[in-house]
Amino acid sequence: MTVETIVPGVLTVASAVPDPPFEMERDGALAGFDIALMQALAAELGLTWRACRYEGADFNGIFDGLESGAWDCVASGTTITPEREAKVDFCAPYVISGQSLVCNVARHPTYRSVRDLGGQVIAVQKGNTSQPVAERLKAQGAVAEVRVYPYAGIGAMLDDLEAGRIAAIMKLAPVMRWLTRDRSHLEVVQDDITVEKLGICVRKGNAPLREALDAAQARLAADGRLGALVTTWIKPRHAAFACSPGPTAAPTWRTSPCPSPSSRRLTPCISRRAQRMPRSTGTPPRAGNTSSP
Repeated sequence: MTVETIVPGVLTVASAVPDPPFEMERDGALAGFDIALMQALAAELGLTWRACRYEGADFNGIFDGLESGAWDCVASGTTITPEREAKVDFCAPYVISGQSLVCNVARHPTYRSVRDLGGQVIAVQKGNTSQPVAERLKAQGAVAEVRVYPYAGIGAMLDDLEAGRIAAIMKLAPVMRWLTRDRSHLEVVQDDITVEKLGICVRKGNAPLREALDAAQARLAADGRLGALVTTWIKPRHAAFACSPGPTAAPTWRTSPCPSPSSRRLTPCISRRAQRMPRSTGTPPRAGNTSSP
């Protein structure tokens, strides 16, 4: 299948780095679930994979690059929402996950859910789908303040949580479980605050590329390669392999944590070095120990 791309023969993909296990940097090379998936999809389409870093303060700015022609698609652990679908077209989702809550259990051992945060400060990244969730908690009186950090400021958020300057962080479970592995005082205390479908997106109206990516992703799902990538890279307590489009829906709230079937417990096993990639506008801040296996 011949697919038209910005640079003929090249699939240019934007990712917001670091956001492990979806995308991270190791010694100037990219690795992670989205990286491995897009490399496989590009190969399936007979294209060369090329990565672009998105380094904006607001994650939603990554979608502007589709319209401007800076990149062909976005693969960055991106939740499918009606607001985003008004700007871009999404492929079929590949993972279903949800927001998690991280607290400093050494300082606040009794904090086990959002219900315990009355009068406290919760932190989110600008443009992340955790932001409207946290704002709703504030409107309900569940938290006193929502502190919004630049999207690349996840490392500063973790440092502030360790220092006691904030009470909690909200972000997708796979990312927070990865980033807290080497921070012994920080713990994911609540999962499944929302249910969210994640997927690749392309410029609005670019049906040929979306359909080509969907078909290639379906082939990876059918022969087990997509499921293997999910198992290899993602380690949430609550995540499901999504292999069919289904109806579009906004992230759904859960009223309480829901235990996950053991079949959904996924173990990371990093076994290959990522390809070298071109940089866009310099090196972003690192978040925690993103280079650890």
